[in-house]
Amino acid sequence: MISEKRTSSQGRTAPRDRTTWHLVALLLLLVAVALVVPRVSGAAIVIAINVLLYAGWATSWDLLGGWTGQVSLGHAAFVGLGAYTVALFAQRLDLGLWVSVPIGALFCALLALGWGAMTFRLRGSYFVLSTIAVAEILRLVAINETWLTGGAQGIFIFSIPRLLGLDVFERSTQLFMALFFFALVLCVTLFVSRGRLGYRMRAVREDEEAAQAAGINPQRVKLTAFALSGALTGLGGAFYAVYLSFLEPHDIFFLPLSVQIALTAIIGGRGTIWGPFAGALLLVLSREMFRGVFDQANLLIYGVLILVVVLFAPRGMLGELARAAVRRRYAGDSRG
Repeated sequence: MISEKRTSSQGRTAPRDRTTWHLVALLLLLVAVALVVPRVSGAAIVIAINVLLYAGWATSWDLLGGWTGQVSLGHAAFVGLGAYTVALFAQRLDLGLWVSVPIGALFCALLALGWGAMTFRLRGSYFVLSTIAVAEILRLVAINETWLTGGAQGIFIFSIPRLLGLDVFERSTQLFMALFFFALVLCVTLFVSRGRLGYRMRAVREDEEAAQAAGINPQRVKLTAFALSGALTGLGGAFYAVYLSFLEPHDIFFLPLSVQIALTAIIGGRGTIWGPFAGALLLVLSREMFRGVFDQANLLIYGVLILVVVLFAPRGMLGELARAAVRRRYAGDSRG
């Protein structure tokens, strides 16, 4: 109690207070979407779905890449596995999302555990290259196993049983599914980062040998973070399958999707709660805006924007804001 009072008197925010503020911000986002949806066009709903999906994927990626310090460029594999699970269960077994989505997330968690057990002995760029290799293997399997996945021609999702009486092919329903996905991922990240696992993940990120000397098992921490990250990414992939209604392995397993997910988290701010959401807002909205205004030059301007953010805000947008806030706080303490 004494330390809490001292903390408040110095203008700092206790972890429990910060958690409350994060939950309040999430609640405001939910209310805003619920109020705005009936009043906007179909194009605006599509953009909002993309923002929420990328925000959810980037937040999931951040559990491994930001909080644990293990950069992956293979997360498209989880998106593809979750998406294909929903598509195959719907087309072959006529099963709804209540069954296929959790099973898809479970498959992704198991894949992450096997994947991590093989590759976490590698460090730095070698680990990054291994994530690209594993994702590429899954893409080739999806292309060549035509009897299962439809091969390079892809697979259509013609019908899925209704979810709570709602048509899952309606854009407004898909928006709330994307919102549910992002809210779930953010809550999981919030409570993991504030708990014992979160402190262990940060210890492994800062200095793996020192963490091991302190009694932490880095391999177990990284595997847990990877399994969580993979399962949540696969969950978003399942909703993405419904959104697209057509899956093609060249697109859904391909490296650019993995890079986009990682960039979203890095530009927004790795190791922050709302950084990936800020990154998704910036990248998705600018992409849509530049595509309409600059036509063929939109990719060049999009690239320049990413370069500017990386050069002048290397910790990401919210990462730089958090750093500035810490500096102001310590400057105030030294004056006081």
